[in-house]
Amino acid sequence: MAFSLKKLLGREESSDEYVEIDLGANEQKESKVAVKPFILKEFDDVNEVLNFLREGYTIAIIDIKALRQKDVIELKRAVSKIKKTVDALEGSIAGFGENMIIATPQFAEIHKVPTAKSNKADFINEKY
Repeated sequence: MAFSLKKLLGREESSDEYVEIDLGANEQKESKVAVKPFILKEFDDVNEVLNFLREGYTIAIIDIKALRQKDVIELKRAVSKIKKTVDALEGSIAGFGENMIIATPQFAEIHKVPTAKSNKADFINEKY
């Protein structure tokens, strides 16, 4: 897109001096995937996690130990909110151990293996 510099400055002359301005050059965003750790110390910390997940380029590794020790009810609310957002984004969420959760956007899938106490048929039905 070309603009007349003299017209922009208020000078109307009949010269063919134009300056080319590329308006889309700075709008390109890097599409690298980031793996970002988060610590949930209180319920409000969920908002930062959700903002990064909504951008679509972040895999969140969330440490829930501090909130679990502080308030289990708030922890359940926080995990529920993360799960609803991840489901809406068609991403994946899984717990690792007692204190870690991983949430991914749509492009990444978490491979879930059956645990010793679950039935293998239940795992297959759950996945497909």
